[in-house]
Amino acid sequence: MIHLLIPKERTTQISVGMIWLFHISGALGILYGNREFFLQTTPINLFFTLALLFVNLKNPDRRTAWAAILAFSLGMLVEILGVNFGLIFGSYSYGENLGVKILGVPILIGANWVMLSFITGAIGEALWKNNKIFAAISGAVLMVLIDLVIEPVAPIFDYWTFTEHVAPLSNYIGWFLVALPIQLGVQYWIREKEYTFSAHLVLVHFLFFGVFALQ
Repeated sequence: MIHLLIPKERTTQISVGMIWLFHISGALGILYGNREFFLQTTPINLFFTLALLFVNLKNPDRRTAWAAILAFSLGMLVEILGVNFGLIFGSYSYGENLGVKILGVPILIGANWVMLSFITGAIGEALWKNNKIFAAISGAVLMVLIDLVIEPVAPIFDYWTFTEHVAPLSNYIGWFLVALPIQLGVQYWIREKEYTFSAHLVLVHFLFFGVFALQ
């Protein structure tokens, strides 16, 4: 692991700087450069961001792996049901900018469920250190809020598109209901959470997608 060679605090500082660099560069590239090129690099950006998240995990163990497996598996399952049968989130389909798909769902979407669950779970615990239930609820609500900001931008970026062209209320209700059990897993299985990197990555999501949502 990188932090065995570099002090943990320094690893976090470097990682935070890198995610801001990735997203600021991406935003400027989409706004003023080769829009299609930068959008097509989304899978690379997401992969490196997820890698940085795992580098910054505190003492990951078997329970951490179980939390990641839960988030990935449940996330992919509900997305496959949504894309193929219109269940839970509504009727929608994925575009071409998120990479290789399984049954119509990009594999990176499962990875995104892991990333969002871990970073919002850390914020939830920071808010409710002594109450895992409230921490899980807060994490799930934060995931819904992130999705709320992403939804207007997703079809523009060719990430995904709802049949009705607007995400229905069922999408946000579905997000909360799916996120909650994942958040419970995160709260009970991940003993030591990383707050600094998680807080920056949550803020990056709101600012990056917020800029384009307001255009």
